[in-house]
Amino acid sequence: MADQEEEDLRIALKMSMGQQHDPPEPKRSKPRETNAASGGAEESPEARNRRLQRELMAAAAEKRMSLAGKSAIGFGSSSATLPVVEIPVRGEKSAENLGKELATEEANRLFSMVFGSGVTRDILAQWSNQGIRFSPDQETSMGLVQHEGGPCGVLAAIQAFVLKYLLFFPDESNKVAANIPTNAGSKVKCVPPNTFATLTEKRKSRALVRSMGEILFLCGSNKRAVIASLSILDSGIEGSAESSKDKIIAEALDGLSIESGCDLQKFLRVNTYTTMASVIQKIEAMIPIFRSRMGAMLFLISALLSRGLDTVQADRDDPSQSLVTAPFGHASQEIVNLLLSGEAVANVFDGKMDLGGGMFVKGISTTVEVGFLTLLESLNYCKVGQNLKCPKWPIWVVGSESHYTVVFALNTTVQDENELEGRETQIRRAFDAQDQSGGGGFISVEGFHQVLRETSISLPSEKLDHLCGAGFIVWSEFWQVLLDLDKNLGGLKDSTGLMGKKVFDLYHFNGIAKSVLNGSQASSGDETPVQRPRLTKLRVSVPPRWTPEEFMSNMPSGSGVNDSNKNDAVVEVSKPEPVQHAPLVDCIRTRWPRAVCNWEGDSPSIV
Repeated sequence: MADQEEEDLRIALKMSMGQQHDPPEPKRSKPRETNAASGGAEESPEARNRRLQRELMAAAAEKRMSLAGKSAIGFGSSSATLPVVEIPVRGEKSAENLGKELATEEANRLFSMVFGSGVTRDILAQWSNQGIRFSPDQETSMGLVQHEGGPCGVLAAIQAFVLKYLLFFPDESNKVAANIPTNAGSKVKCVPPNTFATLTEKRKSRALVRSMGEILFLCGSNKRAVIASLSILDSGIEGSAESSKDKIIAEALDGLSIESGCDLQKFLRVNTYTTMASVIQKIEAMIPIFRSRMGAMLFLISALLSRGLDTVQADRDDPSQSLVTAPFGHASQEIVNLLLSGEAVANVFDGKMDLGGGMFVKGISTTVEVGFLTLLESLNYCKVGQNLKCPKWPIWVVGSESHYTVVFALNTTVQDENELEGRETQIRRAFDAQDQSGGGGFISVEGFHQVLRETSISLPSEKLDHLCGAGFIVWSEFWQVLLDLDKNLGGLKDSTGLMGKKVFDLYHFNGIAKSVLNGSQASSGDETPVQRPRLTKLRVSVPPRWTPEEFMSNMPSGSGVNDSNKNDAVVEVSKPEPVQHAPLVDCIRTRWPRAVCNWEGDSPSIV
């Protein structure tokens, strides 16, 4: 009898959700205004009907789980056990489809970790109204579009992995693999410039699914992934035609807002998967949900639960702060690092830093698939370590004070090191390993002697005494000495002046939709502005080397024509190219010092 009542309720609700309504607002819906914070605004009959419908569906889900004899579980605790659920055979009805609800305590803890106690409605609206969907604009169709401020850190991290699969694993996005791809035969070293013009929706979708699965499995230490959904959605879209799913989901979410841990406990449902194949299959089925306005928040929650709440808090330097930062609701560095490296650490240097007294802070522990650069390094606020700066693939999330974007290359050789760069990297790694200043660029005399031993550098006694005279060694002074030290002594002196020349292309993608005219140049007021992200191609030229004088002036040499000691090749190399500057160039120079950048059209924006 109970089974029949449940089935009747399910059919009735499904028919109700299938009724025709006007298309929803494409950008976002406002949070509901019916709680105490809204001042007790009266609820409309339509909003009340939708709310009752959601509550009935949630009650039906709870009834199914109760009949199945399953109890709610908690997350993040060492004593809690996550349910391991594999996806049922297509068409099979299962009480596990909706997943498990969070325990009240864990739901409140999760909400507090993400948003804190004083979160504003504007911030909640930003995170409740951002889907994970590709740009409809043909020129930027490979990119995820952002309409709301705040979740850009989540979108940029996913975007970086999507580019990895679109560019360098074109065949891998067509597979459901058991593990992260390692087959060298499937990798592409150089991508044709017209790649983006030939992308199909199917290929983009598969790359997105594969990327999201890899990130979540990475957060789960490559052992598990937890995927979060909403109880009001799964049963509503089951069996619906693909073309109608977006509309059904938008109508189900109309008026829904997540404003407390109680809302998470009421509407959130989670499942755990232990194989990449099952993760990929589940995400593929949930893509319409991740495209919806709740997509970015659901993915962030999935990443946090995959890592485990206790483990996330242990990763962090200050677990009392919210992961979404006030007052503007931006994703913290901990969120970005979690999605890029699988660990929610707050710092971007390599390894750990000992603060003394048994205290230390954590950085990035291993090389990552896609990397990270930040404007803050060019301002000397931090130092990005080699793990993030030199990822496996030439793709970097770029951070500014208020936004995250992505820069990437189509050719993996941009990261190939020549003799000069290889030696510089070796010495810099040894120096940074002794740097206990948080990336300040100076080390102790004892640590300096260790660097000299590890890198086989033989300094003349007068230079050694000069560097050690202050009681500490500054990287910039050490580097100046190395540039003037013969190679047979371990230095970098280059008599030819040609070692290290590089010219290559980078592409910068900013997912924030910007109003641009539907044409190249506006000649009249008749053209209609369109909303689209921005993709900029940059030509990057790295001069062959610094001379000590150039290093101190922080300017590439533009003269030398009148220097009779320089040969013609050096004169040609040192001729200045037309220089364009934008904050993005400062970020690029943290990866390729001395780089000169040029582009056509508007300056690339990292805000």
